[in-house]
Amino acid sequence: METSTRQDWLSVLAHTPPPRLRRLLSPQLPPAPQVEWLRRAETGLVMLQARAGGGGARFNLGEASVSRASCRIAGRLGHGWALGSNGEHAELIAQADALLQDPARQDQLLALWIAPLRAERAARRDHAAREAAASKVEFFTLVRGE
Repeated sequence: METSTRQDWLSVLAHTPPPRLRRLLSPQLPPAPQVEWLRRAETGLVMLQARAGGGGARFNLGEASVSRASCRIAGRLGHGWALGSNGEHAELIAQADALLQDPARQDQLLALWIAPLRAERAARRDHAAREAAASKVEFFTLVRGE
């Protein structure tokens, strides 16, 4: 499995609203006794860093709350991270990550879960970009006397 593939599906899962993720994943998730929780959801803080001017010296921008969880399903280790304090979101991501690592089911689950969620995310971003573009104001100045 390529690292970029796993990074991609973790990103898609993390950017999916938790209610949508729950509805989509629930039919495919294993029963509770088959999930070995190594770390139930816990919330903490991470320091956000930025660069002056986009490429200059690093500085601490602020803190953000993040939830994380880890589980093992059928010998495969899954991790989930989600911005905010929604522990269920992190646990859903961890379970999906473990299931997506199964080579026998990976293609099926990528098509069933990740492809539609990626399309929904692109649609949400496109909608937000159109709304921002609609509110764009252009200023111009006139030079007098020349």
